[in-house]
Amino acid sequence: MKISFKNDYSEGCHPRVLEALTKSNFDQQDGYGLDDFCKNASNIILQKTRSPKSKVYFVSGGTQANLVVASAFLRPHESVISAKTGHIFDNETGAIEATGHKVNSIETLNGKLTPDHLQEVIDAHPIKPHQLKQKMVYISNSTEIGTIYAKKELQDLWDFCKSKDLYLYMDGARLGQALSAENSDLNLEDVAKYTDAFYLGGTKNGALIGEAIVINNTKLQEDFEYHLKQKGAMLSKGRLLGIQFQELLKDDLYFELAEYANRQAMKIKDAFEETGCDWWAETFTNQIFPILENKKIEELRQKFDFYTWRSVDENHSAVRIITSWATKEEHVKNFIKKIKKL
Repeated sequence: MKISFKNDYSEGCHPRVLEALTKSNFDQQDGYGLDDFCKNASNIILQKTRSPKSKVYFVSGGTQANLVVASAFLRPHESVISAKTGHIFDNETGAIEATGHKVNSIETLNGKLTPDHLQEVIDAHPIKPHQLKQKMVYISNSTEIGTIYAKKELQDLWDFCKSKDLYLYMDGARLGQALSAENSDLNLEDVAKYTDAFYLGGTKNGALIGEAIVINNTKLQEDFEYHLKQKGAMLSKGRLLGIQFQELLKDDLYFELAEYANRQAMKIKDAFEETGCDWWAETFTNQIFPILENKKIEELRQKFDFYTWRSVDENHSAVRIITSWATKEEHVKNFIKKIKKL
């Protein structure tokens, strides 16, 4: 069987999470997120964000989080701005559009939006009320190509959004990896301060399933539970999500796992660097994108599994290599040995 570097959700969950789920299995608790575990996990998140007015809502997955947020925050004539590489634009089967809201996409060099990008989209929609009104800005951290936002970049986006009456929403499927990257100057407190809402991803960082939506804008908290229920996102056994986040966050296991995933990816990145390859994007998270000769890609594929990301020319392609909280060191060593033989 091939060793997989295709994604960071091929494994189940961290043993401590599984142990916590088993240990609490026969505890009787209220349903629909009203259990003690969800309450405790929410309190931990609010403490770590230093944002007591925020509210936390647990859902099963990232696409679900994004579509519930968009449908709850936007009126029928309002749209979302996203980078063309954004998950909501490229990889969610039109989930946002299915809620009745268009995604206005724009090309970016590194997967990150800037105020200039936002202004360009706004300028392209001047005919009111005949064109959609842009209302929400969607970013992801880390982005779909592994890059991260610096604190100043997030602040600039926040200031621009406030000046234009736009909501700023961060997809945090890999937020742990972004905040744990060696070149990151952001923390959870910053993210809560400079977004209207974000979610903290568990599925790709040690949980079986689950994401924690954190709404910082008190106006947007109103009736959000109704949207969760209507969209099938309110689990009767919400405890399953609360238990996992409680275990991951109570002593920063969450960030230890993210840092481990990043560290394994950087070992592989260093090995590719020694071969002199080019890169699709410069990253310091658990996603790397080396550009390789197609024949060398096939050599690597004999024993290792990963995605070919983009064709660069007829002889070269960018591949995506992802490590996870559970990537075995011996698998990384074996992969590096093969890379050095290319």
